[in-house]
Amino acid sequence: MANIIKRLSKAVSTIRDRMTRRLVNKLILLFTSIIILVVASLTVISYQMLEREAVESSIASTRNNLLLVNRNLENYLAEIEQLSLPQIRYDEIIAAIATEETSYSSRMYLENYLRTLYYSRGDVESISLYLVEKQRVYVLTREAYNVTVRVREDPGIEETPWYKETLASDRNRAYESFFDNASREAVPSGSFMAYHRVLRSLALREPQAVISFYMNPTAKDKLMEDVPLGEGEHVLLVDSNGVPFHADDLAFYETVRDAGLPDKLEANAKDRLAWSNGKERYLVVANEGEREGWRLIKTIPYSKLYAAAETNRNISYLIGFAFLLLSVVLVTFLSSAITKPLKNLSHQMRRFSEGTFDAEAEVKGRDEIAYLTRHFNQMVRRTNDLINERYKSKLVEKNAILKALEAEINPHFLYNALQAISTKALKNGRYDIADMVDALAQTLRYCISGKDIVQAREELNHIERYLGLQKARFGSRLQVEIEWDDSLMELEIPKLSLQSLVENSIKHALEKVSAPVTIVISAVLAPSHAVITVRDDGPGIAPTRLTEILDSLETKWEDRETENIGLVNLHTRLKLLYGDEAGLGIGANDKGTEMSMWIPRGDGKNG
Repeated sequence: MANIIKRLSKAVSTIRDRMTRRLVNKLILLFTSIIILVVASLTVISYQMLEREAVESSIASTRNNLLLVNRNLENYLAEIEQLSLPQIRYDEIIAAIATEETSYSSRMYLENYLRTLYYSRGDVESISLYLVEKQRVYVLTREAYNVTVRVREDPGIEETPWYKETLASDRNRAYESFFDNASREAVPSGSFMAYHRVLRSLALREPQAVISFYMNPTAKDKLMEDVPLGEGEHVLLVDSNGVPFHADDLAFYETVRDAGLPDKLEANAKDRLAWSNGKERYLVVANEGEREGWRLIKTIPYSKLYAAAETNRNISYLIGFAFLLLSVVLVTFLSSAITKPLKNLSHQMRRFSEGTFDAEAEVKGRDEIAYLTRHFNQMVRRTNDLINERYKSKLVEKNAILKALEAEINPHFLYNALQAISTKALKNGRYDIADMVDALAQTLRYCISGKDIVQAREELNHIERYLGLQKARFGSRLQVEIEWDDSLMELEIPKLSLQSLVENSIKHALEKVSAPVTIVISAVLAPSHAVITVRDDGPGIAPTRLTEILDSLETKWEDRETENIGLVNLHTRLKLLYGDEAGLGIGANDKGTEMSMWIPRGDGKNG
């Protein structure tokens, strides 16, 4: 697996190198990336807008449709309620109920009344009239081709939930659903709902009877047909208590019921929400009736809502891909036309680098490439002129070499002369003079060595010889202490850098007073720098003079004063060798002067 990943990475790297090796490929890649970004962005933005518009449009149309259907359903319920009220014959019915047990005409009156109600509507499956005090029930049903009224004793009705709910209702009526509980005894087959109405005496307001209408779904289904259902869409009708009265798909209703969707709608206090059954996401839109509070709930799959938007997105992808192919062709042609002069110029540059010094490129147009080509041609001509001048300066160069050799001989001659003087001093027993001459000779040899960067150990050895010569001059007035961290003995520093700092202490301290002066040379390792310090306990430097010295470190080379050339030169060398983080610092007061070099810790010896 690791080898496969490594090979794939190598292949991608190779393709990238080949693609970016030529300018024309870079331009094609750049413009193609821009086109892809623009097309993809426009496609995504348009898809999101269409997606949002599709959802809002579907919500609006579904909400209006459910509103109209729910109004029709409420009108339907109002008609059933109107049917259950005796109206002008109310007293006669109450009187017939009271005397039906002893009066044959009262029983006939009740039976005829039930038959009248039954024939008044085509969706009435059965009607029952329960006499509360007598616990007797009249049941009108269709048997074969006849409509029959049967009377039976049924004291158990008073224990049924629908009966208790009807009598407890402040509106003297109740709805009973047989959608998922159609197995109740004495329910006529084909009924989807029962409407129960309490008939009370006008004088005492005591319940005398309960009339029940068992409705078949003929009228209800006709109303529900006005709710358009596409593939995957479902509709549910529940009453104000969440009891279902209609669902187009029983299995889907069970899923909705188990998920508690009606309760979520009620808790959400909105007419829409997003819901998922684990397999599909749905947009749920509901409408609640104004009078009865019944709710129509419609679920619409988001996949259907987004179908049109996805089709437009796919069309946009196809158009974008075709546009991309056309753009790549145009970009390739234009990029080749733009880069052709650069290719010719690159060819001439390669010839020039190989030694063909008359390789001039053709100039076309007045753009930046033409400007570059003209200046390249000028460089070629100037190079030819310089080559010709080179031959003329050959003799001058030979003379300069000879003079350089003579200048190199002089220091060696001086070193040899010092060695001869040292030998003569030893022969005459003047060992102090011999030591001074040897120190001066080694100092001279150290100074004329070709190295510019030396180890701190070498610089310290040189300082010891240099201070030995200075002690011969100042005697016991010059005291030196060296506090050098052993881990910094291999630190690489500029040659003669310590001598420049010690010379400054001698100049500004030892030469200015007659009292002894102690010079302390130290080096410590900071987190990011090596700090080399030379301090003395002399009279210090006047503040104005110190300001002038510090200012001279930052001034341009041509404007610097020659009096501070040693410190200025050291500061400049530090910047050139180690960067801006290196430098020279000077501080002084009436207790002495302190000069510090900061050398960054980096790779190699300075790590």
